[in-house]
Amino acid sequence: MSIIEINKRYSQLATTECCLSCGGAINYAEPKTGEVCVDLGSGRGTDVLRMAESVGETGFVYGIDISDGMLEKARLNAEKFKVTNVSFVHSELEKLELTDNVADLVISNCTINHASDKQAVWNEIYRILKKGGRFVVSDIYSTSPVPEEYRNDPEAIAECWAGSVTRDEYLTQLEDAGFSSISIIEESTPYDKGKIKVASWTIAAKKPSDKCACNN
Repeated sequence: MSIIEINKRYSQLATTECCLSCGGAINYAEPKTGEVCVDLGSGRGTDVLRMAESVGETGFVYGIDISDGMLEKARLNAEKFKVTNVSFVHSELEKLELTDNVADLVISNCTINHASDKQAVWNEIYRILKKGGRFVVSDIYSTSPVPEEYRNDPEAIAECWAGSVTRDEYLTQLEDAGFSSISIIEESTPYDKGKIKVASWTIAAKKPSDKCACNN
């Protein structure tokens, strides 16, 4: 699915009551007072506003989304609730419109599996995190490669598994980006989707606070 198609699809969904998120990364993220946080695939901005309350006036939260409709809805929600320590940014995940070493925390819910170049996304997450910064991500992986017939299937895309990679490939991408202290917070039993099985999980890791990118 192209960026234009994604923008159109999720802009339309911005005005519905549909729940677009899977997983609950924010429930494990524990944003702290004064931190700078980023939500990749922020949608209507619900988690951004929750983190903004947690980090307080000395902190700040960026919501990243590719959908103009979602961004507009998120900005309206922030204005409605008088939340000023947030910014909603139109950006591709593979090339985030944020500066280096800006974030203490990055979260995401069932968004990275949609990216065409997932290694580029993880490299970008590593880039924007401060040394010692962390991410908490809820996502889906497949137990075997996703057949090509599902890659552009609207139902598979809507269910967030069309672009998934295998568990081993997922973990390798994190290691290749440079993350350490990789941990699996929760993980489902694989379940059937099309001709394969997929599983949902919530994972966390840190950007090393020194030059060593070893897995500790």
